[in-house]
Amino acid sequence: MAPVILALGLFATIGMGSAAWTETSEEPAPVIAAAPEAPAPKDPWRRFNRRSYAFNGFLDRVLVRPVTRAYMRITPSPLRRGLGNVVSNLREPSTVVNDVLQGHPKRAVKATARLLVNSTVGVLGLFDVATHAGLEKHRSDFGQTLGRYGAGPGPYLYLPLVGPLNLRDGVGGVVDVLTDPVSLATGGLGSDFGVGRLGVTALDGRAGADSALEALANDSADPYAATRAAYVQLRDATVRESTGEIETLPDFDLPPEGAPEGSQTPPAAEDAAPGLTVADPPPPALPASPEGYL
Repeated sequence: MAPVILALGLFATIGMGSAAWTETSEEPAPVIAAAPEAPAPKDPWRRFNRRSYAFNGFLDRVLVRPVTRAYMRITPSPLRRGLGNVVSNLREPSTVVNDVLQGHPKRAVKATARLLVNSTVGVLGLFDVATHAGLEKHRSDFGQTLGRYGAGPGPYLYLPLVGPLNLRDGVGGVVDVLTDPVSLATGGLGSDFGVGRLGVTALDGRAGADSALEALANDSADPYAATRAAYVQLRDATVRESTGEIETLPDFDLPPEGAPEGSQTPPAAEDAAPGLTVADPPPPALPASPEGYL
């Protein structure tokens, strides 16, 4: 069972926040204008990236998805929700550290208050009492911190067993793992607690993304390009939030107003430049291609 947990854990290390999917709607797609500040995807290693994407899709089909769906079948949804809250609560210390590094003391205080409230009244984070008390959740990471001080994203990279990254966020992810206060206080990733946390984090993230990944594979003409576009847009918005250019992150998971429940906006074209619009829905989906995990 340990190899399964570790494989799942590798998928979790990229961060669930990058699972921002843009799907086709059953209704005619609205006109979508890319944010003028959004950078064009830099994908010089596209051939390698696509092969990595296909490999991760294969691994997801034969291992990650079956384990995740078994977990979803045997675990009651209230318990899954509670475990997700615990995982989220364990990320708060890292959020506090990066809020401080970014020079956002108010956000750091809010994240600290969330940690204290949910760890006590919320029974070690099982219940998200803080959100109901008006302390809304946000996430900060070191990739965002680097972007806050002007570091560019660098080329897009899709790694086997990891998923979508850019060079800046790859470096930031390594720093986050090595400096995570909870991990340092509990013996690191190799401890029993670390392995268990990694497994639960992976299961929770994959379960939350299951329907979106299924739709991505079935409805998108090019799931790889859709994944890349979603990642690039989300990370750009994340950095702009830290600089104050936008106050809150756009909710990439919500469908356009008036669209049927469960529908979302279409992915950007493969190599669309910033500022272009997508006025028509993408062509019908190609024969099933491996759906990558993030």
